[in-house]
Amino acid sequence: MAAGIDRETLEGLYDRYNRREFVHPDPLEFLYDYDELADREIVALVASSLAYGKVAQIIKSVAAVLERMGPAPAVFLRASSPRSLEMKLSGLKHRMTTGQDLARVLAGVKTVIERYGSLNACFASKMNAGYETVIPALSSFVAEVSEESGGSCEFHLPSPDGGSACKRLNLFLRWLVRKDEVDPGGWEGVPLSKLVVPLDTHMHKICYKYGMTKRKQADLGTALEITARFKEIAPDDPVRYDFALTRLGIRDDAFSSHILY
Repeated sequence: MAAGIDRETLEGLYDRYNRREFVHPDPLEFLYDYDELADREIVALVASSLAYGKVAQIIKSVAAVLERMGPAPAVFLRASSPRSLEMKLSGLKHRMTTGQDLARVLAGVKTVIERYGSLNACFASKMNAGYETVIPALSSFVAEVSEESGGSCEFHLPSPDGGSACKRLNLFLRWLVRKDEVDPGGWEGVPLSKLVVPLDTHMHKICYKYGMTKRKQADLGTALEITARFKEIAPDDPVRYDFALTRLGIRDDAFSSHILY
């Protein structure tokens, strides 16, 4: 393992930054407002699907969507038709994502929840004890939601089948499967040990610098390689350090503390 990225170093980073006080601004913070898992998993999907671009705009966009859904998103979705979803979310826009795009995704989500009882039950049904990671189940989950959405949500729910690192969907899984001071959890039937690092260019840069990968593209292959390296350190929870590591570059004191230098 590269110098400066051993377990002791990472645990120090985790102890210092894996705290709720360091979450804002992060779309994860919206999940804290929902005690009911039925609401939280819907909020997690909305928040993660919009988690691209400048964080200030992400926060603004997620808040706008949730305001229109009301205090109980699960009740709102259960009572909505595809047409009423389009009307309710009309006029919303987050970069390339329109209210119509979100309405289609949520219509698919509604159908899947009606079929399985919850998104958790749907995803868990696609897990297999022989899977090394969640990726095969994620592919099946995305395919089913996409089909029920009319096959028009490739950007919002990208499939790992195309080689995407699926950063936003792996964030969604981290938030709902892990449970600690930062990640609220709640899902069952999806092992922590099979989660994959939510890889974007920022996380890739950090991991490349510290020898977690030599691959130069932030794609699925790189995400799996980095996850495997973290699994050498934390076999039961390979994404344990994701939140703390992503504070590097976000918080000036993370660098000035010389934790990784």
